[in-house]
Amino acid sequence: MTGSNHDVWITGIGIISAAGEGHDAHIKVLSEGKPSGVDDSTHAPFVVHALAEPDWSSQISRRDMRQMERWQQIGTYAAGLALDDAGVKDDEALCAKMDMIVAAGGGERDEEVDTAIMAEARTGVDTDTLLADKLSNDLRPTLFLAQLSNLLAGNISIVHKVTGSSRTFMGEEGAGISALQTAAARIASGQSEIALAGGGYNAERADMLLFFSLGGFTQQSAYKPIGERTSSGDGLALGSIGAFLVLENADHARARGAKPYAALAPVAAAYGSRDGETEKVRMDQTLSRAGIESADLILSGASGVPGITSAENERLSARAPQTPRRAFGSLFGHGIETHFPLGVALAALTIKHGITIPAFDGTENAAMASSAQTALVTGVGHNRAEGAVLVKAIASEGASA
Repeated sequence: MTGSNHDVWITGIGIISAAGEGHDAHIKVLSEGKPSGVDDSTHAPFVVHALAEPDWSSQISRRDMRQMERWQQIGTYAAGLALDDAGVKDDEALCAKMDMIVAAGGGERDEEVDTAIMAEARTGVDTDTLLADKLSNDLRPTLFLAQLSNLLAGNISIVHKVTGSSRTFMGEEGAGISALQTAAARIASGQSEIALAGGGYNAERADMLLFFSLGGFTQQSAYKPIGERTSSGDGLALGSIGAFLVLENADHARARGAKPYAALAPVAAAYGSRDGETEKVRMDQTLSRAGIESADLILSGASGVPGITSAENERLSARAPQTPRRAFGSLFGHGIETHFPLGVALAALTIKHGITIPAFDGTENAAMASSAQTALVTGVGHNRAEGAVLVKAIASEGASA
């Protein structure tokens, strides 16, 4: 829809991660191509990219902080950065009509209660009686309310006064893909003028590390770049990440004098079983719908899980063998629900600031001879879901390049 009234522009970007907060911190890591915040000791044998603590009080009051779990704090903080960046945070009328589309997982577990239950269960007591007792006495109803996925959207509404329509997607990487797909489609169709979309993820959680480990998905060795994770013991190196974007109708942005970073094409997404040939066909179709042939750069959201990461690299090499490709999770860790929004944010910063990103490891295919005008962001989930979107430079006259 290039040149139409319904072009989708990215007008605000908010990111916090192991690299720090804001644009400069992430531009620096992209420009240097060196991983940030790698921690292989706190949660050994698991590798995580630990959050660089922001000044929480700059976006969230102490009182509001106490009502949130860590993942909610991360997402709410990043949302505030995006609203500030777009110049809309203090515009209550605009925030009141702004759509909010959030990608979120479940809430955080009470590790002390979980540990106590498992310890008692090992003593040979009747587990049905034990669980009935714990449900009555230790697992408070308010604990379960605190774990609702849509509480991130609720906290953003309370803290930042974004009170238009609200949607929350669950479903690991597919949630982040669907959140941006829905936000961009609503703007492109004229159903919405401005939307806040993204998510927050806390990687430093014993329960989630155990969960992914039981599925055989985690990296349990010294840190490796994603392209080098090919054998047993390789996989996810999770990252604590908050990433939100303000997406806006181009005419709406022009009318309020907003300065865009880039334009967002329609998001292509697919879901289905991973069974070899069908999976490859589905990936090819997704890449075609997203416009891979137009990309000057590929920012791959590969997870590092052997098998599916190799399959993605195979399809990208077949479809765009000369296009520089970078797996950004090597630098920031894998953010599950937040990973795809992070990739789009990084693509927009790369295009806007003319960043040439060095290769992160020996498996990546080509140097960037010049800055990119178009970047394809992929989101291939560690277990399910695939997505891709083209992020494009905006010409000076205001139409998409």
